[in-house]
Amino acid sequence: MEPVTPVELLCLGSSLALSGLCYYLYRRKAAVAARVQEAPKLPVGEELPALVSAAPGSCLPYVALEGVVLPAKAALCSQYHGGMQGVIQKLLLKEHRLVWNSLARSWTESERVLSEQVYTVPFLLASPDAEVATQVSVESPLRAVRLPLETVYERFQQPAHGFRDLLGHYLSGEKPKGILETEEMLRVGAALTGIGELALHPDGSLHLQPPAREGEYFLCLGDWQVVLAELEAASGFWKGAAALCAALGLAVLLHAACRALRHARLKREPEEDKEPEGEEEPEAEGGLEDSCVVCLSRPRECVLLGCGHICCCFRCFQALPTRLCPICRGPIDRVVPLYQA
Repeated sequence: MEPVTPVELLCLGSSLALSGLCYYLYRRKAAVAARVQEAPKLPVGEELPALVSAAPGSCLPYVALEGVVLPAKAALCSQYHGGMQGVIQKLLLKEHRLVWNSLARSWTESERVLSEQVYTVPFLLASPDAEVATQVSVESPLRAVRLPLETVYERFQQPAHGFRDLLGHYLSGEKPKGILETEEMLRVGAALTGIGELALHPDGSLHLQPPAREGEYFLCLGDWQVVLAELEAASGFWKGAAALCAALGLAVLLHAACRALRHARLKREPEEDKEPEGEEEPEAEGGLEDSCVVCLSRPRECVLLGCGHICCCFRCFQALPTRLCPICRGPIDRVVPLYQA
């Protein structure tokens, strides 16, 4: 018997690989969360240029900067709300349909993106106080981990189906539910937190940009604690997944070890109907004439009463299936041991 079967090897290898991957993701998220927590938390204020210029290379490698959004040029206008303006706009058309699942014997919902358009204009982070003139230019907002957008318009258009359309849907296994049209924007005046590298250019302008070295670039609505909570939740999830995969691999190993231990224990235990190794069966002294008529190897050792035949050894007598004499087939009332001088 193999100590580990191929299926167990496959499960063990898969669990170890997944555990390693999940542990890597956990360490990565935990490192990013630790760096976000350690980053200086700065508002946009009058002292910000002096603080950045005093840093080595006129650059703070990783900071959390809080301010309000202002357009550097003409702002984007919403297509559905006349007075709404923003600096990032995302228009999305998504088709929703039902697909027949033959295994589950039910309809499952699926979606497909028909159109996705993202527009952006240069924008700044400014202080909520209008008297503060300091402004920070936000560079490469599309390189952020997630765009800080809020849904400003949403409409679901459900098509009308006739009988012929419904019949075609059931035959093809696909039923269109409708088209979802959404508009998302980063609006002018929204409170925004940017986490990245803050640099002071030679012309005296401040720029928030993706980190040149370690760290991720975040733009989020609200404060930095929102980003930290999301990162801690993600790191906790990957930590639990890594522990679960490692536990599955350990369970496979324990199962294989227990099976191998049982197999070895059964192999060591002597069978009841076998002689211990190293012992030889005693041979009959008088040859075949005085040997047991059943095993033909041991001497005759007992007298079978009431017929009186001396024909077998005591061990073969105990192994008789019925209490009948092997010679005359008469009933055996009792057995008397035979002592030969």
